[in-house]
Amino acid sequence: MADWKKLWFVILILLLSVDISFAQCSMCRAVLNSEENITVAKAVNKGIIYLMVIPYILVFIVGWRIHLLLRKRNSI
Repeated sequence: MADWKKLWFVILILLLSVDISFAQCSMCRAVLNSEENITVAKAVNKGIIYLMVIPYILVFIVGWRIHLLLRKRNSI
């Protein structure tokens, strides 16, 4: 049970640290840093992070469902 608590704690920390990570490619960063509008750069960065996180969440949900189905099948 303690292992699950550690896993959820790590997942929570990773989800909370997404905002401070930098996800821009070098081309996007060069173009956005040359402009004076910093809010656009922040918006693009958040959009990239959003697009990056969604597939991981979907894979996690599918994996969790498979895990539950296999556990249910083995308990019968």
